[in-house]
Amino acid sequence: MDRIIFATSNEGKMKEIREILKDLDVEVLSMKEAGISADIVEDGKTFEENALIKARTIRDLSGCTTLADDSGLEVDALNKEPGIYSARYMGEDTSYDIKNANIIERLSGLEGDARSARFVCAIAAAFSDGTEETRRGTIEGQIGYEAAGENGFGYDPIFYVPEYGCTTAQLSSEQKNEVSHRGKALRAMKEVICQRIV
Repeated sequence: MDRIIFATSNEGKMKEIREILKDLDVEVLSMKEAGISADIVEDGKTFEENALIKARTIRDLSGCTTLADDSGLEVDALNKEPGIYSARYMGEDTSYDIKNANIIERLSGLEGDARSARFVCAIAAAFSDGTEETRRGTIEGQIGYEAAGENGFGYDPIFYVPEYGCTTAQLSSEQKNEVSHRGKALRAMKEVICQRIV
């Protein structure tokens, strides 16, 4: 295994992924870098199902071991919305500034634990030999009262982590990779990959 394709074109995500997987002796490419484009319909009912759909599709197109993630925000007071629809919440072309403001508005009047939420990330691996694995990571927190921070993307500016006293968009890259849902899921998957490389 000399290369792995990660089924994303999101540069922010690729930066995090490369940082966490940097000590693997494997080249990690985005779909764009691998010269692959595909219109993938994510019609799974869980984060794991959607991640597997993406990983399988790109593995079948490329013949290479492929990783994919599906991640999102679950807000307990909103019946775990936006959940698996996090990227498409309020429409795919709606900016995260608008999405984040909407979530804050919907929680108006709620305090403390009533604002509980979590980021969930499922990482799927579709290996070139046809086998598949999934791993999940989560980070618990609350929805902040206002957006804050410049270091993240998506819902990071409204996801407040009480033990750090700030949002995930206010954490350094190193701190975020240590505690984030994607960091936890990727490190779990990294162990699976390491066993196969040896």
